[in-house]
Amino acid sequence: MEITSLETIPLEHELPEGRGLGDARGFGRTRATTLVRLETDDGLVGWGEAFAPGSIAAATIDELFRDDVIGMDPFDVESLADGSYTDPYHFGGDVFVQSALSAIDVACWDIVGKSVGRPIHRLLGGRERETLTPYASTMYYTAEDRPLEEPIQEAVEEGFTAAKIKIGADPETDVERVRVAREVLGDDGTLMVDMNGNYRPHQAIKTANAIAEYDVAWIEEPVPPENPSGYRDVKAKVDVPLAAGEAHYGRFDFKQLIDDRQVDIVQPNLGRCGGLSEARLIADMASTENVAVRPHIWNSAVGMAAAIQFAASVSDYPHTRNVPEPMLVEFDRSTNPLRSELLEEPFDPAGGVLEVPQEPGLGVSIDEAALARYRADE
Repeated sequence: MEITSLETIPLEHELPEGRGLGDARGFGRTRATTLVRLETDDGLVGWGEAFAPGSIAAATIDELFRDDVIGMDPFDVESLADGSYTDPYHFGGDVFVQSALSAIDVACWDIVGKSVGRPIHRLLGGRERETLTPYASTMYYTAEDRPLEEPIQEAVEEGFTAAKIKIGADPETDVERVRVAREVLGDDGTLMVDMNGNYRPHQAIKTANAIAEYDVAWIEEPVPPENPSGYRDVKAKVDVPLAAGEAHYGRFDFKQLIDDRQVDIVQPNLGRCGGLSEARLIADMASTENVAVRPHIWNSAVGMAAAIQFAASVSDYPHTRNVPEPMLVEFDRSTNPLRSELLEEPFDPAGGVLEVPQEPGLGVSIDEAALARYRADE
Protein backbone atom coordinates (compact mmCIF):
# COMPACT_ATOMS: atom_id res chain seq x y z
CA MET A 1 0.00 0.00 0.00
CA GLU A 2 1.27 3.48 -0.82
CA ILE A 3 -0.01 7.04 -0.76
CA THR A 4 -0.92 8.29 -4.22
CA SER A 5 -2.66 11.59 -3.48
CA LEU A 6 -2.17 14.49 -1.03
CA GLU A 7 -4.62 17.40 -1.00
CA THR A 8 -4.60 20.45 1.26
CA ILE A 9 -8.01 22.00 1.95
CA PRO A 10 -8.17 25.42 3.65
CA LEU A 11 -11.34 26.06 5.66
CA GLU A 12 -12.70 29.34 6.99
CA HIS A 13 -15.74 30.75 8.74
CA GLU A 14 -16.27 34.38 9.70
CA LEU A 15 -18.51 35.45 12.55
CA PRO A 16 -20.92 38.35 11.95
CA GLU A 17 -19.83 41.92 12.60
CA GLY A 18 -19.95 42.69 16.31
CA ARG A 19 -19.88 39.01 17.30
CA GLY A 20 -16.13 38.64 17.73
CA LEU A 21 -14.82 36.61 20.63
CA GLY A 22 -11.46 35.92 22.14
CA ASP A 23 -9.25 36.03 25.18
CA ALA A 24 -7.34 38.54 27.23
CA ARG A 25 -5.18 39.37 24.22
CA GLY A 26 -8.05 40.52 21.99
CA PHE A 27 -11.01 39.60 19.80
CA GLY A 28 -11.26 37.76 16.51
CA ARG A 29 -14.04 36.97 14.04
CA THR A 30 -12.41 34.38 11.77
CA ARG A 31 -12.09 30.64 12.44
CA ALA A 32 -9.70 29.03 10.00
CA THR A 33 -7.70 25.84 9.65
CA THR A 34 -6.38 23.45 6.99
CA LEU A 35 -7.31 19.83 6.36
CA VAL A 36 -5.14 17.27 4.62
CA ARG A 37 -6.68 14.45 2.63
CA LEU A 38 -4.50 11.44 1.76
CA GLU A 39 -5.54 8.59 -0.51
CA THR A 40 -3.79 5.29 -1.14
CA ASP A 41 -3.52 3.09 -4.22
CA ASP A 42 -6.16 0.76 -2.79
CA GLY A 43 -8.67 3.58 -2.22
CA LEU A 44 -8.32 4.23 1.51
CA VAL A 45 -8.69 7.88 2.54
CA GLY A 46 -7.16 9.50 5.61
CA TRP A 47 -7.88 12.92 7.11
CA GLY A 48 -5.70 15.19 9.24
CA GLU A 49 -5.63 18.81 10.32
CA ALA A 50 -2.91 21.45 10.28
CA PHE A 51 -4.07 24.11 12.72
CA ALA A 52 -2.53 26.83 10.56
CA PRO A 53 -3.56 29.19 7.73
CA GLY A 54 -4.22 27.41 4.44
CA SER A 55 -1.67 29.25 2.29
CA ILE A 56 1.15 28.67 4.78
CA ALA A 57 0.22 25.05 5.45
CA ALA A 58 -0.02 24.28 1.73
CA ALA A 59 3.31 25.93 0.93
CA THR A 60 5.05 24.13 3.81
CA ILE A 61 3.65 20.76 2.76
CA ASP A 62 4.57 21.29 -0.89
CA GLU A 63 8.10 22.44 -0.07
CA LEU A 64 9.04 20.02 2.70
CA PHE A 65 6.73 16.99 2.68
CA ARG A 66 4.94 16.25 -0.59
CA ASP A 67 7.79 14.47 -2.38
CA ASP A 68 8.39 12.18 0.59
CA VAL A 69 4.72 11.45 1.28
CA ILE A 70 3.68 10.52 -2.26
CA GLY A 71 4.70 6.89 -2.65
CA MET A 72 5.08 6.39 1.10
CA ASP A 73 3.64 3.40 2.95
CA PRO A 74 1.29 4.88 5.62
CA PHE A 75 2.64 2.31 8.08
CA ASP A 76 5.95 4.23 8.00
CA VAL A 77 4.18 7.19 9.62
CA GLU A 78 6.43 7.44 12.65
CA SER A 79 9.47 8.14 10.47
CA LEU A 80 7.95 11.45 9.36
CA ALA A 81 8.57 13.23 12.67
CA ASP A 82 12.23 12.20 12.81
CA GLY A 83 12.66 13.34 9.23
CA SER A 84 11.14 16.74 9.97
CA TYR A 85 13.93 17.45 12.48
CA THR A 86 16.81 16.21 10.33
CA ASP A 87 15.93 16.92 6.69
CA PRO A 88 15.83 19.85 6.19
CA TYR A 89 18.05 20.54 9.17
CA HIS A 90 16.95 23.17 11.74
CA PHE A 91 13.34 23.51 10.52
CA GLY A 92 11.72 20.86 12.71
CA GLY A 93 10.80 23.09 15.65
CA ASP A 94 8.94 25.64 13.54
CA VAL A 95 5.21 25.92 14.28
CA PHE A 96 4.22 25.65 10.62
CA VAL A 97 6.44 22.62 10.01
CA GLN A 98 4.95 20.92 13.07
CA SER A 99 1.42 21.87 11.98
CA ALA A 100 1.97 20.43 8.51
CA LEU A 101 3.54 17.32 10.01
CA SER A 102 0.55 16.98 12.36
CA ALA A 103 -1.94 16.86 9.51
CA ILE A 104 -0.02 14.29 7.47
CA ASP A 105 0.76 12.16 10.51
CA VAL A 106 -2.87 12.01 11.67
CA ALA A 107 -4.08 11.25 8.14
CA CYS A 108 -1.61 8.34 7.94
CA TRP A 109 -2.83 6.97 11.29
CA ASP A 110 -6.40 7.28 10.00
CA ILE A 111 -5.47 5.13 7.00
CA VAL A 112 -3.59 2.61 9.13
CA GLY A 113 -6.57 2.23 11.44
CA LYS A 114 -8.92 1.74 8.51
CA SER A 115 -6.61 -0.82 6.92
CA VAL A 116 -6.54 -3.01 10.04
CA GLY A 117 -10.09 -2.29 11.21
CA ARG A 118 -9.14 -0.69 14.54
CA PRO A 119 -9.71 2.76 16.10
CA ILE A 120 -6.53 4.78 16.55
CA HIS A 121 -6.64 4.77 20.34
CA ARG A 122 -6.30 0.99 20.29
CA LEU A 123 -3.36 1.21 17.86
CA LEU A 124 -1.65 3.63 20.26
CA GLY A 125 -1.88 1.04 22.99
CA GLY A 126 -4.67 2.59 24.99
CA ARG A 127 -7.24 0.61 26.92
CA GLU A 128 -10.67 0.34 25.39
CA ARG A 129 -12.19 3.58 26.70
CA GLU A 130 -15.70 4.21 25.48
CA THR A 131 -16.29 7.66 27.00
CA LEU A 132 -14.37 10.76 28.07
CA THR A 133 -15.40 13.76 30.17
CA PRO A 134 -15.76 16.94 28.13
CA TYR A 135 -15.19 20.34 29.68
CA ALA A 136 -16.77 23.45 28.21
CA SER A 137 -14.42 26.19 27.02
CA THR A 138 -16.62 29.19 27.63
CA MET A 139 -16.98 32.68 29.09
CA TYR A 140 -14.81 34.14 26.35
CA TYR A 141 -14.22 37.85 26.18
CA THR A 142 -16.68 39.08 23.56
CA ALA A 143 -17.28 42.15 21.44
CA GLU A 144 -20.99 42.04 22.22
CA ASP A 145 -22.60 43.05 25.49
CA ARG A 146 -24.10 40.04 27.24
CA PRO A 147 -24.52 38.94 30.87
CA LEU A 148 -21.26 37.54 32.23
CA GLU A 149 -22.86 34.34 33.52
CA GLU A 150 -24.87 33.53 30.39
CA PRO A 151 -22.31 31.38 28.51
CA ILE A 152 -21.43 29.14 31.44
CA GLN A 153 -25.09 28.87 32.40
CA GLU A 154 -25.77 27.53 28.89
CA ALA A 155 -22.97 24.98 29.31
CA VAL A 156 -24.39 23.79 32.62
CA GLU A 157 -27.82 23.44 31.04
CA GLU A 158 -26.24 21.25 28.34
CA GLY A 159 -24.98 18.94 31.07
CA PHE A 160 -21.34 19.98 31.40
CA THR A 161 -19.91 19.34 34.86
CA ALA A 162 -16.55 20.94 34.06
CA ALA A 163 -15.65 24.24 32.43
CA LYS A 164 -12.70 26.46 31.56
CA ILE A 165 -13.14 30.23 31.43
CA LYS A 166 -11.07 33.11 30.10
CA ILE A 167 -9.36 35.49 32.51
CA GLY A 168 -6.12 37.45 32.31
CA ALA A 169 -7.21 40.93 31.24
CA ASP A 170 -6.98 42.47 34.70
CA PRO A 171 -6.24 40.89 38.10
CA GLU A 172 -9.09 42.94 39.59
CA THR A 173 -11.77 41.63 37.22
CA ASP A 174 -10.35 38.09 37.17
CA VAL A 175 -11.76 37.41 40.63
CA GLU A 176 -15.28 38.42 39.62
CA ARG A 177 -15.21 36.23 36.52
CA VAL A 178 -14.06 33.23 38.57
CA ARG A 179 -16.58 33.94 41.33
CA VAL A 180 -19.46 34.01 38.84
CA ALA A 181 -18.27 30.85 37.11
CA ARG A 182 -17.99 28.95 40.39
CA GLU A 183 -21.43 30.11 41.48
CA VAL A 184 -23.04 28.87 38.26
CA LEU A 185 -21.02 25.65 38.00
CA GLY A 186 -21.61 24.74 41.62
CA ASP A 187 -19.28 23.49 44.31
CA ASP A 188 -18.96 20.03 42.77
CA GLY A 189 -18.07 21.19 39.25
CA THR A 190 -14.51 21.23 37.92
CA LEU A 191 -13.37 24.77 37.09
CA MET A 192 -10.25 25.78 35.14
CA VAL A 193 -9.02 29.23 34.07
CA ASP A 194 -7.00 30.35 31.04
CA MET A 195 -4.82 33.50 31.11
CA ASN A 196 -3.57 32.99 27.52
CA GLY A 197 -0.06 34.10 28.46
CA ASN A 198 -1.13 37.70 28.95
CA TYR A 199 0.55 38.31 32.32
CA ARG A 200 3.96 38.93 33.79
CA PRO A 201 4.74 36.53 36.65
CA HIS A 202 3.81 38.93 39.46
CA GLN A 203 0.39 39.59 37.85
CA ALA A 204 -0.30 35.88 37.39
CA ILE A 205 0.71 35.20 40.99
CA LYS A 206 -1.56 37.97 42.26
CA THR A 207 -4.56 36.55 40.40
CA ALA A 208 -3.73 32.94 41.32
CA ASN A 209 -3.67 33.75 45.01
CA ALA A 210 -6.83 35.85 44.77
CA ILE A 211 -8.86 33.05 43.13
CA ALA A 212 -7.52 30.21 45.25
CA GLU A 213 -10.67 30.15 47.39
CA TYR A 214 -12.73 29.10 44.34
CA ASP A 215 -11.05 25.68 44.01
CA VAL A 216 -9.50 26.08 40.55
CA ALA A 217 -8.30 22.80 39.00
CA TRP A 218 -5.61 24.43 36.85
CA ILE A 219 -4.34 27.75 35.54
CA GLU A 220 -3.57 27.63 31.84
CA GLU A 221 -0.77 29.68 30.27
CA PRO A 222 -0.24 32.15 33.13
CA VAL A 223 2.69 33.72 31.26
CA PRO A 224 3.81 33.65 27.59
CA PRO A 225 5.04 30.29 26.26
CA GLU A 226 8.47 31.76 25.49
CA ASN A 227 8.96 32.69 29.16
CA PRO A 228 10.12 29.49 30.91
CA SER A 229 11.63 31.40 33.84
CA GLY A 230 8.22 33.04 34.31
CA TYR A 231 6.59 29.62 34.59
CA ARG A 232 9.11 28.65 37.25
CA ASP A 233 8.48 31.89 39.16
CA VAL A 234 4.71 31.35 39.14
CA LYS A 235 4.95 27.68 40.05
CA ALA A 236 7.11 28.50 43.06
CA LYS A 237 4.55 30.94 44.46
CA VAL A 238 1.15 29.33 43.86
CA ASP A 239 -0.53 26.08 44.88
CA VAL A 240 -2.83 25.78 41.86
CA PRO A 241 -1.57 23.37 39.14
CA LEU A 242 -0.24 25.03 35.98
CA ALA A 243 -0.98 23.86 32.44
CA ALA A 244 0.49 24.73 29.04
CA GLY A 245 1.22 23.26 25.62
CA GLU A 246 -1.07 24.72 22.97
CA ALA A 247 1.78 27.02 21.87
CA HIS A 248 4.51 24.38 22.14
CA TYR A 249 5.51 22.28 19.16
CA GLY A 250 7.17 18.87 18.99
CA ARG A 251 8.74 16.58 21.53
CA PHE A 252 11.69 18.83 22.40
CA ASP A 253 9.53 21.81 23.46
CA PHE A 254 7.47 19.51 25.64
CA LYS A 255 10.53 17.79 27.07
CA GLN A 256 11.70 21.15 28.42
CA LEU A 257 8.29 21.83 29.97
CA ILE A 258 8.33 18.42 31.63
CA ASP A 259 12.00 18.16 32.63
CA ASP A 260 12.12 21.66 34.10
CA ARG A 261 8.88 21.07 36.04
CA GLN A 262 7.44 24.25 34.55
CA VAL A 263 3.91 22.80 34.55
CA ASP A 264 1.82 20.08 36.14
CA ILE A 265 -0.24 19.40 33.00
CA VAL A 266 0.87 19.36 29.35
CA GLN A 267 -1.64 20.16 26.62
CA PRO A 268 -0.55 19.08 23.14
CA ASN A 269 -2.78 20.24 20.29
CA LEU A 270 -3.06 17.44 17.73
CA GLY A 271 -3.08 19.97 14.89
CA ARG A 272 0.22 21.56 15.95
CA CYS A 273 2.28 19.32 18.23
CA GLY A 274 3.49 17.01 15.44
CA GLY A 275 0.48 14.71 15.26
CA LEU A 276 -0.30 11.45 17.00
CA SER A 277 3.24 10.09 16.72
CA GLU A 278 4.73 13.06 18.56
CA ALA A 279 1.78 13.22 20.98
CA ARG A 280 2.42 9.62 21.99
CA LEU A 281 6.08 10.44 22.73
CA ILE A 282 4.98 13.51 24.70
CA ALA A 283 2.50 11.45 26.72
CA ASP A 284 5.16 8.83 27.47
CA MET A 285 7.57 11.52 28.69
CA ALA A 286 4.88 13.11 30.81
CA SER A 287 3.76 9.82 32.31
CA THR A 288 7.35 8.89 33.15
CA GLU A 289 7.73 12.13 35.10
CA ASN A 290 4.22 11.92 36.62
CA VAL A 291 2.93 14.97 34.71
CA ALA A 292 -0.70 14.89 33.55
CA VAL A 293 -1.76 15.07 29.89
CA ARG A 294 -4.90 16.86 28.73
CA PRO A 295 -5.11 17.72 25.00
CA HIS A 296 -5.83 21.26 23.89
CA ILE A 297 -8.67 21.46 21.34
CA TRP A 298 -9.74 24.58 19.47
CA ASN A 299 -9.71 22.87 16.10
CA SER A 300 -12.14 21.68 13.50
CA ALA A 301 -13.94 18.37 13.92
CA VAL A 302 -10.97 16.51 12.40
CA GLY A 303 -8.53 17.88 14.97
CA MET A 304 -11.08 17.12 17.67
CA ALA A 305 -11.41 13.52 16.46
CA ALA A 306 -7.63 13.12 16.61
CA ALA A 307 -7.51 14.60 20.12
CA ILE A 308 -10.28 12.30 21.33
CA GLN A 309 -8.52 9.23 19.95
CA PHE A 310 -5.29 10.38 21.58
CA ALA A 311 -6.95 11.17 24.92
CA ALA A 312 -8.53 7.73 24.98
CA SER A 313 -5.07 6.17 24.73
CA VAL A 314 -3.32 8.12 27.50
CA SER A 315 -2.19 6.16 30.54
CA ASP A 316 -3.92 6.64 33.90
CA TYR A 317 -0.57 6.33 35.70
CA PRO A 318 -0.18 6.57 38.67
CA HIS A 319 -3.89 6.19 39.33
CA THR A 320 -5.75 2.97 39.83
CA ARG A 321 -9.42 2.61 39.02
CA ASN A 322 -10.05 3.56 42.66
CA VAL A 323 -8.67 7.10 42.27
CA PRO A 324 -11.20 9.01 40.16
CA GLU A 325 -9.59 11.62 37.94
CA PRO A 326 -11.36 11.50 34.59
CA MET A 327 -9.61 12.22 31.31
CA LEU A 328 -10.89 15.71 30.53
CA VAL A 329 -11.10 16.86 26.90
CA GLU A 330 -11.76 20.41 25.80
CA PHE A 331 -15.04 21.20 24.04
CA ASP A 332 -15.20 24.77 22.74
CA ARG A 333 -18.69 26.25 23.14
CA SER A 334 -18.27 29.19 20.78
CA THR A 335 -19.93 29.20 17.36
CA ASN A 336 -17.75 27.13 15.04
CA PRO A 337 -19.35 25.29 12.09
CA LEU A 338 -15.92 23.85 11.22
CA ARG A 339 -16.45 21.76 14.33
CA SER A 340 -20.22 21.39 14.48
CA GLU A 341 -21.05 20.80 10.79
CA LEU A 342 -18.04 19.06 9.26
CA LEU A 343 -18.93 15.49 10.24
CA GLU A 344 -21.83 13.35 9.14
CA GLU A 345 -22.32 12.57 12.85
CA PRO A 346 -21.01 15.52 14.90
CA PHE A 347 -19.59 15.01 18.37
CA ASP A 348 -22.23 15.49 21.05
CA PRO A 349 -21.13 16.47 24.58
CA ALA A 350 -24.67 16.67 25.93
CA GLY A 351 -25.04 15.23 29.40
CA GLY A 352 -21.37 15.72 30.23
CA VAL A 353 -20.23 12.57 28.41
CA LEU A 354 -18.28 12.34 25.14
CA GLU A 355 -18.37 9.09 23.21
CA VAL A 356 -15.04 7.80 21.85
CA PRO A 357 -15.56 6.59 18.26
CA GLN A 358 -14.91 2.85 18.05
CA GLU A 359 -14.94 2.65 14.24
CA PRO A 360 -11.61 2.21 12.39
CA GLY A 361 -9.12 5.06 12.18
CA LEU A 362 -10.39 8.40 13.46
CA GLY A 363 -13.84 6.84 13.48
CA VAL A 364 -15.52 9.78 11.74
CA SER A 365 -16.92 10.52 8.28
CA ILE A 366 -16.60 13.91 6.57
CA ASP A 367 -19.75 15.66 5.37
CA GLU A 368 -18.66 16.54 1.84
CA ALA A 369 -21.34 19.22 1.43
CA ALA A 370 -20.16 21.02 4.58
CA LEU A 371 -16.55 20.65 3.44
CA ALA A 372 -17.39 22.38 0.15
CA ARG A 373 -19.39 25.06 1.97
CA TYR A 374 -16.45 26.19 4.13
CA ARG A 375 -13.58 25.76 1.67
CA ALA A 376 -11.57 28.98 1.50
CA ASP A 377 -10.06 28.27 -1.92
CA GLU A 378 -13.28 28.11 -3.92
